[in-house]
Parts: sequence; structure tokens; C-alpha cells
Amino acid sequence: MDGFVDLIVRFSDWLWGIPMLVILVGGSLFLTFRLGFIQFRHFGFAMKETFGKMFHKQEGEGTVTPFQAATAALASTIGASNIVGVPVAIAFGGPGAVFWMWVVALIASAAKFAEIVLGIRYREQNEHGEYVGGPMYYLKNGIKGGLGKVLSVGFAFFLMIELVPSIATQSLSAVQTASTVNIPPLVIVAVLVILVGLVVFGGLTRIGKFSEKLVPFMALLYLIGGLVIILSNYAHIGEAFGSIFKYAFTPAAATGGFGGAMVAQAIRWGTARGVYSNEAGMGTAPIAHSGAITDHPVRQAMWGMFEIVVDTLIVCSITALVVLTSGLHLEIPATEAASMPAIAFQQLLGDGLGGGLVSFSIFLFVLSTITVITWYGKTQAEFLFGSTFSNIMVVVYLGAIVLGAYGGIETTYKFLDILLAAIIIPNMIGLVMLSGEVNELKNEFFNNPELYPRKKQVRQ
Repeated sequence: MDGFVDLIVRFSDWLWGIPMLVILVGGSLFLTFRLGFIQFRHFGFAMKETFGKMFHKQEGEGTVTPFQAATAALASTIGASNIVGVPVAIAFGGPGAVFWMWVVALIASAAKFAEIVLGIRYREQNEHGEYVGGPMYYLKNGIKGGLGKVLSVGFAFFLMIELVPSIATQSLSAVQTASTVNIPPLVIVAVLVILVGLVVFGGLTRIGKFSEKLVPFMALLYLIGGLVIILSNYAHIGEAFGSIFKYAFTPAAATGGFGGAMVAQAIRWGTARGVYSNEAGMGTAPIAHSGAITDHPVRQAMWGMFEIVVDTLIVCSITALVVLTSGLHLEIPATEAASMPAIAFQQLLGDGLGGGLVSFSIFLFVLSTITVITWYGKTQAEFLFGSTFSNIMVVVYLGAIVLGAYGGIETTYKFLDILLAAIIIPNMIGLVMLSGEVNELKNEFFNNPELYPRKKQVRQ
């Protein structure tokens, strides 16, 4: 058994090297060109439609507001990895990894745009009258013949299974973090199980109401704390940005606890963090967005760019600057990199307040992530086997919270990345094959003055 597990781990390490980066980044680059660099040409419009109209009422059909759909998607992407994953990327890839994280996030915006457009285009109503959608629907209905059905079933099945170890991992993160402030695992597990169960069994409407309140609060709480740390080290802000751009293209020398990093390592770790942090191309975002009230798929897809900005360009960047301005990446060994943000907070605010703030932030991030991905799993089970089985899977996911916190499914973690690849590959195939349809919908939107009013030209 150990030999088989080792083989799986080696295969997973190879798969998540060049092959998956080519699939995700290469696919996103293809979509960027195919869609006419939409994330750059229409970035201002996207920010106006999202940040500028965050609480505006939207006309059209749907179950939840556009903002609720976006915060539900963000609840999944803004997780514990935004706090602990970024310093790991810096520890192994150097400060330059942050630059490549930004680059990949911008490129990946095209994939997120495409999958949300298709999610809305092919969404359906379930037996409860809720709008549901995602890769399982646009793969089945958009790609004709048996290939579409195979891809859709494969996506739904592997996502449904992948979420078990994923939830367990999130639960373990919350328990381990809470232990630093002496909160018993039983308390964390009980709170997570009760809150997640209450929200998920309440359906899409309750998910939307839950996420629109929790996500802004937890993000602001962490961002304010992070800004306090950064401003307390204001003398090093310029140096931090300088190191990000310098070491994106030149090797970073070893010093103190930092082992040094070649440019290839900066690209590898920054690319991985950019891909993992915002879930672009993974197919999860359109599951949340498919329930949004909107008058056109492209308008809702603008919220995908909003998510990239919030998750990667803001939250991950704040974590990076906390680490770089405090200089902890030069003092703490790479094997302990995940502790850097907590140590930075503790140095300024003390062990109690600083450690408590980070622990509370991670708990909220974990709560939001588990809640939404449990709902994602529920929708996959409903698509495959019906609503009764979907409720059974929710119970399974709640059980994963308990098992993850107390151990017992460690071996399943080793299969996590392979299962993740098994959902990304069919989704990226679908995005590329259906990119022409996405482009048509994009042109339809931007060429319609009622949907996209242009400024009137003044006669000379």
C-alpha cells in the first residue's frame, strides 16, 4: 500500500508541475487572445459594474443578487491559503514570486470570464425553482455528442469526491490555528458542523445571504490588520516592492533563513499561487454565479474580474507585503513559512491580540470556504443522482469536517491534487472548445447600446 501511495504522490508532483501549468496558464492565454484581451480592454467597465454598482438592483432572471453570487464564489477562493500559502511561495520562490502571481491572475481572468459566461448561458432551474449551472451543464449541453456528456459527468463526479479531502484539509487548518490560542478542537468542529449544515440545507438563497455578510467582514478584518502591520513597517514598503520586481527577473541570493531562489522558482511558485488562489479555470466559480439575477451572461462575468482583484491582487498582496515589509522571509526557514503572517501580527500586537486576530481570520476564511464548497458538492450530487442523494452527500461533507480535524483520512490528502486535476482538465477542454460561443456573446453584449451604452460623440 505504501508503494502505491508513493507512486501516486510522485505522479501528482509531476502532474502539477509543467503539465497542469501548461493546461491552466496556456489555456488562459489562448482565451485571452480569443476574447480580444477582454480583461484588459474592459477592465474599467468591469470595475464600474462591480465596485461601482455593488448594491444596485439588477434586472433579469435569477435566484440571488449579482453581489451575493460573487461573494459566494469569493467565499470559496478566499481561504486559509491566502494567509499561509503566499509566504510559502515567497519562501521557495523569493519575492519575485509575487510578481508572477499578479501576472498569472490577470491572464487567468479570461478563463474565469469565459466560464461564468457559459455558466449563465447554459443554466437551468432545479425542482426547487433555483437557477443552477456550471461546467456540468455547459459541458453536457454545449459540446455535442458523447464527449460533452463524458466530460460533464467526469467533472461532476470528481468534484463531488474531491471536496471530501478538501473540506478535511480546511478543517485541519482551522483546528491547528485555533490550538495556538488554546481553543479545543471539539469547539471548532462543533461550530463548523452546525453553521455549515444550517446554511447549506437552507439552499442557494441562504448561501447568498450568508456570504454577502460574512465575506466583506472577514476580508476587511484581515485587510485592516494587514495594513496596520505594513504601515508600521512603512520604511520598508518601497524596498518590498523593489524586491518583487527585481527578483522576478534575477536570482535572489540566500541570506539568513532564506535559502535563495532562481528565476525559474519564482515563476513556478508565483504561477502556482496565482492559479490556486482565485480558482480561475477550475470550474467552481460558475456554479455560484449561475444563480445570479442578470440581463446578460457577460454582465455577470464582470464579477469574475472583480473576484480576481479582491482575492489575488488585494488579499494575497496584503499577505505578501506583511511578510516582505517585516523581513520575516529572511529570518524564518522555508519549512516554517506558513507561520510568517501570524508572527508578524504577534510582533506588533502581542501574542494574544496578534495571534488571536490571525486565528480568527483563518477560522472565518475556513468557515466560508467549507460552507460554499459543501454547497458545490451538493449541486454535483444533485446533477448526477438527484436531490435525495445530494442531501446524503452534505452529511458526508459534514463528517469530513470531523475526520479532518481529528485525523484518520491522511492518506486521502495525497489524492487531492490528482482529483483537482481531474476537474480542471475537462473544464479547460470545454472552455477552449466553446470559446467561439463565448466570443459571440461578448460581441453581442458590447455591440448592443442598450446593454453597453457608449458615450455620445460630440459633433464638432
